Amino acid sequence: MDKYLEMVRIRFLMMLAYRTNYYTGILIYSINIGAYYFLWSAIYGGKEQIQGLSIAQMTTYVAISWMARAFYFNNLDREMAVEIMDGRVAVELIRPYNYMVMKMMQALGEGVFRLFLFSIPGLLIVYFIFPIHFTWDITVWGLFAISILLSFLINTEINLLTGITTFFLYNNAGLIRAKRVIIDLFSGLILPISFFPVWAQSVMNYLPFQGISYIPSMIFTKGFTAEQAMMAIGQQFIWVLILIVPIQLLWNLAKKQLVIQGG
Repeated sequence: MDKYLEMVRIRFLMMLAYRTNYYTGILIYSINIGAYYFLWSAIYGGKEQIQGLSIAQMTTYVAISWMARAFYFNNLDREMAVEIMDGRVAVELIRPYNYMVMKMMQALGEGVFRLFLFSIPGLLIVYFIFPIHFTWDITVWGLFAISILLSFLINTEINLLTGITTFFLYNNAGLIRAKRVIIDLFSGLILPISFFPVWAQSVMNYLPFQGISYIPSMIFTKGFTAEQAMMAIGQQFIWVLILIVPIQLLWNLAKKQLVIQGG
């Protein structure tokens, strides 16, 4: 386990070397949140609530969604695609660690960096600019922390699945771009799931995407009751376990037909 924890530390230090990129990223995310704030203010007009969310809750939802994205977001699928196409994965496979776990730990190191140097400073900045309501309920914070960790695992597992497809497609750049759009839309980042048509909500209940952004954001804004929050976290945990199965199956199949392009 020590070697995997070391990978978390190394990736954190690597990200720290390029921290200027994340300072500018805070500005970009803040502008994004501002744009969504004015958009939703116009949509709400004089209405007190839409789909059970007040304008204050919606503003908080947008801010939390985008800043939480900084924690769970990673480019593992792109990294894996490059390593597979240029042959570096062959070297990784003979090293004394599990390649999938190693990539997960690298993503965690990146996520920890983004959490402390991106998400938290970014939230503090937008808190003083926009009418965001933070709760000081310890229970809500605890449930949110568990939920956002599970959202990181779900998103990372989906990225691992996408990255593994490079073994079969050899160039999956289009699939990676499509996956990112699908996650941003169906995870509730762009539009809360409760705003979708009823039939679409029913379909999304059978997909893992809402566990990435919608559930943690709704927990933080108290859009869920305590009972609903616990059920939603349970749903996230189930998806974490379910996604392990296709990852393991595809990984075992991929190793049997490994082809290094150009080598």
